[in-house]
Amino acid sequence: MTTNPIPPFHLAFPVRDKEEARAFYAGLLGCQVGRESDRWIDFNLYGHQIVAHVSEEAGAKATNPVDGEDVPASHFGVILGWDDWHTLADTLKAAGVTFLIEPQIRFKGQTGEQATMFFLDPSGNALEFKSFQDMSQIFAR
Repeated sequence: MTTNPIPPFHLAFPVRDKEEARAFYAGLLGCQVGRESDRWIDFNLYGHQIVAHVSEEAGAKATNPVDGEDVPASHFGVILGWDDWHTLADTLKAAGVTFLIEPQIRFKGQTGEQATMFFLDPSGNALEFKSFQDMSQIFAR
């Protein structure tokens, strides 16, 4: 995975099974595995530290309407380069991942136009990966 020159963030989230999380994040998404115990595991998600903690209460259901889609209110992901986003979308499609929101261009022709896709990890955590052809548009109003 490529890394980002911006300081890395740290995010911890619940999963129902550590080995299932390893298969998804390391196996499918290609994250390097860091430290781990029997109840948690660190992953390098494009230079950011995410930690899957085994919990009985994983996943989220709340949504918010955005540009005609029901976006999961609780989600995380990474803003990738344009080509990297398309490569990941192709990898996920080839692996048969079911998308909550199919890979698409949102806000087409408007400020903040972006490629986006949403899918769930095996524990029901929502992930969004997005890209901007013009990275100066990330925070544009």
